[in-house]
Amino acid sequence: MPDKKEMSREYEIISEGQDQIMRIKYADSSENPSIEDSALCMARTIDKLSEVPSVSRIIFNQRRNYTYDYDQTQMLVEIANIYNHLVKQKKFLSYTIGTAPDCDKCYATRYQMMQYIILNLLRSDPLGAYVECKRLLREENIELKKEQDKKCIPCRQFYVNMLGYIFTILGKTKLISKAKSNLEGYSIGDRSLYREYFRATVTPDFMFTRLMSQQPLDGEELDVYTIGENTDVTIFKTPGDIKYLYHLNPPEFKLNEDHYELLDLGRTVLAEHKPREEEFLDPEKIRTTFMNIGKDLLQELAQNKGIDINYEELEELAKILVRYTVGFGLIEVLLQDSKIQDIFINSPIGETPIYIVHQDYDECVTNIIPSKDDALSWASKFRMLSGRPLDEANPILDTELLVPGARARVAIITNPLSPIGLAYSLRRHRDQPWTLPLFIKNRMINPLSAGLISFLIDGARTMLIAGTRSSGKTSLLAACMVEIMRKYRVITLEDTLELPVNSLRKLGYNIQPMKVRSALMSGGAEVAADEGIRTSLRMGDSSLIVGEVRSLEAKALYEAMRIGALANVVAGTIHGASPYGVFDRVVNDLQVPRTSFKATDIIIVANPIKSSDGLHRWRRVLQIAEIRKHWEDDPLREKGFVDLMTYNPNTDSLEPSDELINGESEILKTIAGNVKEWVGNWDGVWENILLRAKIKETLIDYSNKLNLNELLEARFVIGSNDKFHEISDSVREDVGFLDNKRIFFEWDNWIKKQIKKEKEVLI
Repeated sequence: MPDKKEMSREYEIISEGQDQIMRIKYADSSENPSIEDSALCMARTIDKLSEVPSVSRIIFNQRRNYTYDYDQTQMLVEIANIYNHLVKQKKFLSYTIGTAPDCDKCYATRYQMMQYIILNLLRSDPLGAYVECKRLLREENIELKKEQDKKCIPCRQFYVNMLGYIFTILGKTKLISKAKSNLEGYSIGDRSLYREYFRATVTPDFMFTRLMSQQPLDGEELDVYTIGENTDVTIFKTPGDIKYLYHLNPPEFKLNEDHYELLDLGRTVLAEHKPREEEFLDPEKIRTTFMNIGKDLLQELAQNKGIDINYEELEELAKILVRYTVGFGLIEVLLQDSKIQDIFINSPIGETPIYIVHQDYDECVTNIIPSKDDALSWASKFRMLSGRPLDEANPILDTELLVPGARARVAIITNPLSPIGLAYSLRRHRDQPWTLPLFIKNRMINPLSAGLISFLIDGARTMLIAGTRSSGKTSLLAACMVEIMRKYRVITLEDTLELPVNSLRKLGYNIQPMKVRSALMSGGAEVAADEGIRTSLRMGDSSLIVGEVRSLEAKALYEAMRIGALANVVAGTIHGASPYGVFDRVVNDLQVPRTSFKATDIIIVANPIKSSDGLHRWRRVLQIAEIRKHWEDDPLREKGFVDLMTYNPNTDSLEPSDELINGESEILKTIAGNVKEWVGNWDGVWENILLRAKIKETLIDYSNKLNLNELLEARFVIGSNDKFHEISDSVREDVGFLDNKRIFFEWDNWIKKQIKKEKEVLI
């Protein structure tokens, strides 16, 4: 056996909670560390594990980190324990049954074979040791039956018993149990079978988070696409798992050895500069600063090392360096994927992979395993970014994350709420605001419901968008904001910034965000939500958008709506599965008086629907209902809820109710009562809703026909809405009434010109 002092210099034991991790130094070796491919690597690992059998994970360090997880490590630990046991039982290596002179030859042969199996095969090729024991047992049993010399029988029997014992205990190990069915015809020294049971996750030395870089051998490839310029995504269906595998291959795993060395050195240097807390108040500035420092540093390191590096490579390396210093590592790479909707990092971190929700493949498991070090680092950064605590006294942190090309809402929990440590949930927001035409294309709504929503927003109604988590409430609210004319001021009120305020500001909106204290926090420097609403009333005539109605702000909001303090549209989201569920939440849970609830005009219910097999789900608006004002005690019993549109599962679409078609909507009549052309003219109201629906539908038709997705994005939709209002005003002034055919004709001519300009820009 190797000298223990020598081996102790080759590895170290690192404790992470209850886990013990063996970190093996492999930098001086000429071969890559690979238990599955190298018999020598496996033998050396078994030697080390025989010294420290409590190890739960193995990491080889050789410029990159090669990590074998708990299950793989335990298979090796079992072999190491057997090896240790057999070595200590000296009878297996030096038995002395044979005493006669003519026993020497037989004794020496068996002694050498037993040494070969235990000291060589068991360490380097345990499958081979098992197969060899089985072969020898078969041969020795045959010879034992033939043996005529009585003095040789005890010796042979003892040898057979020892082989049988080794064969039996090996057969009970996890490794042999998994491989038994594939051992027929096994050739000693063949490593191909080990590759089915051992595979390291490989990460560069500058990273802590692990990534299973190799694709599953038995996976069925379902989809392949690229994020940005150099990040590959492959979706696999793997046997034995109902979840799909989201396999990420980012640029940091495609670098050559020289570039890995530069990044490792660069990270070490930058790690000495720990950004001050106030620097994190401006994430964009600190990224720019570190980007410039990183490029200069990498350029200097490359010159000192004699490594050639061009401008594009320098930019790429600097971006990676920033990601792993002041950034959030592979989380940032995941957020670049516009198809990802949610990211889940469960505790205990380091033992389970990251999970995501994909727009096309629903829940998926990724090939990324975050590290405890990274999780702690992220928590510190989120504390600094948000200015909010995260500790045992405050085990919940709601905040937001803004990185280049993406933004997300972040929810973090820790002890004591999460008894086994930190856990993260990230909700990715779309890069650009959602629009009603985009929702039509995704079948969440249809053109008629989009026309109705647009009409209600122009009619300055109060609206609540209800639904469960992940039902698309906030996205639909953002699409409603796009329908507000840019001539009106908008105030948003949120405890965690999710609405696309910055994007709408860049698109010309007069918009003022207000950030209030989270309902989960009992104190702090931030203003309470109810005080935020009262403050908004003193800031002039504005549309008010409340991110989520869930606490004390409900009373203040309904108080303002009831006394008519808000003359423009008021909209927000709330948890609830039906209009009555919203009533129950507002009145019974949030303690808003019943009479105040009547200030709600419209409730839009959005919820996911599932396929019959339970494997798929789609977001749909299921109901658009108005709240009438005649009821006193129970709006459900007294018919205070009237559906304007309801979802038909047979057609997978919203359909108008008889009340809507026949003009019996009190809310729409109220809107019409404030417009000269529509007073007592239901046909005029209905035709205007249909006109708005036709315009939305036409945008989608042009987008599909010309393959111009930009036509459905906020920039185009806002321009279309503005032009619709301008043309409507011009036509009314010209002919004295709203001529819908002429309005559409002029709008259609305008949109065709805009499309032509857009195509010229693209060309």
